Amino acid sequence: MKINTLVIRFANKISINEMPMLRGAVIDTVGSDTNILFHNHTEDGVRYSYPLIQYKRIQGKAAIVCIGEGTEAIGEFFSSCNYNVHIGKREIALEVESVKADRCLVQLWDTLFTYRIRKWLPLNQENYEKYVAMDSIADKYAMLERLLTGNILSLAKGVGIHFEKQVECKITAVDEPRILTYKGVKMMAFDAEFKTNVSIPDFVGLGKGVSLGFGTVMKKYERKNEDIKE
Repeated sequence: MKINTLVIRFANKISINEMPMLRGAVIDTVGSDTNILFHNHTEDGVRYSYPLIQYKRIQGKAAIVCIGEGTEAIGEFFSSCNYNVHIGKREIALEVESVKADRCLVQLWDTLFTYRIRKWLPLNQENYEKYVAMDSIADKYAMLERLLTGNILSLAKGVGIHFEKQVECKITAVDEPRILTYKGVKMMAFDAEFKTNVSIPDFVGLGKGVSLGFGTVMKKYERKNEDIKE
């Protein structure tokens, strides 16, 4: 199935800690009747579906990645014609550097694709305790592979795709995990490389915190790809 994606990159530099502020600034610009896709919250609580508007940091600069219905919803932001936003205590004028629209196939294949994922948050409190208690590296990889497979299935479900066959996922490399803060909680974040039989659009997120730039995925090409760098 083909899904629409839109990658909007700004010329404005932004820090990792300012990602929630970027999201808030965009929501404030759109107004009180903001489309739910901008913030994933309902009157009753949280919209427990895959985020279709994701706020990113690509090569140190602010970016927004829109998927499926999110590509239409983002028009509400641009129609406001107000790109002067507050990021914390500083006011900036968001300057669009590039806009890339695409139609991407998200489906199973008979071959495997190689991807790089950065700042991936696969562990909740329960499975974090299980992970750190494991002595075997093989067991840890197997657990991460199961979680990553689940993340890929969540992405597919979020854009209305159901796979008839089994999703394959094999982690081939993991950097030393680092501790990052998400919603005020310190969590273990991974930079990893993996292979899967699912074609995944560049710059979409997997795992927790994807709306704030965690778990960003990029297909690995033969030449070194610089775009995913923070």
